[in-house]
Amino acid sequence: MCLPYVEGMPDNTVPRDELRATLDARRELGEDYEPALVESFLDRLEAGIAARVKAEVDARASDPSPKDKQDVDPSIPIALGSLGIGIPLTAIAAGNAGFSGLLLAWGGIVAINVAYALSRGRRRGRGY
Repeated sequence: MCLPYVEGMPDNTVPRDELRATLDARRELGEDYEPALVESFLDRLEAGIAARVKAEVDARASDPSPKDKQDVDPSIPIALGSLGIGIPLTAIAAGNAGFSGLLLAWGGIVAINVAYALSRGRRRGRGY
């Protein structure tokens, strides 16, 4: 019986060598010790399998999934938020200050979006 190789684990021929050693011990000690030898071998085999499974799980857990690597783009929520804020601001500004209030409200929204876009470009190294 030979387990598959897992990176970082000992050579995969160990269970085969342990089985041979167990069979040799059984020949030397006799049939009376067979149950104890088999149990001992199975315990070592289970420990080896558990170590290999743990190593594989740890190796896969350390690799980030493609979802973790994706850069979440907050541009759409910011654009929708700007529109959501813009609707009531348009009504308030136009009702209270007329066309100049409307220009001031939307000028502020545009300025915030432009400032965000410029800061985002600098963070990504684009420099614009």
